[in-house]
Amino acid sequence: MSDFRPILRPALGAKTAISSAQVKLSALPEGAILHVLAQPGEQDMASFLSGLDKGAVRTVSPGQWFIVGDEPMTHGEIKALFDTLEPRATGIDQSGGRVRIRIEGSQAARVLSKGTAVDLSAGSFSVGQSATTLIGHIAVHLTRSSQNSFELIVLRGFADSLWDDLTRMSAEYR
Repeated sequence: MSDFRPILRPALGAKTAISSAQVKLSALPEGAILHVLAQPGEQDMASFLSGLDKGAVRTVSPGQWFIVGDEPMTHGEIKALFDTLEPRATGIDQSGGRVRIRIEGSQAARVLSKGTAVDLSAGSFSVGQSATTLIGHIAVHLTRSSQNSFELIVLRGFADSLWDDLTRMSAEYR
């Protein structure tokens, strides 16, 4: 099989980053998003995945993770990674089907709290923690990447709508 990768129009290519002193909204590079599913009973997979050094590891649910990176991976690189996972886990390339958005700044948690029921206070949702939630009616995988920064992973077809919602939700801080 070749290393052919379809050329996709960036899902948020026409969107301009929004920036103020209190909140910044930006589209992250459409690199790699790989969904990893562990075999039942597998232990310590998060450490194993982090040790592969193929990208940031995000918990999705028990036995499931995303590996995300800013750079795209070729078919050969993805196949080699998935071969490394066997037989402990299997992987699915979600790179063409999902988009990452970053929201950061002193009011980022407040903006997000307008659309989700997740308690985003630092004591309840610490750096590195992830949750699958709804923002409005859109399913989002949300990760706190630093004290005032969040990464949102959304299905590609909903990225534009989520961006528009986040833009409206952050209007008072611009």
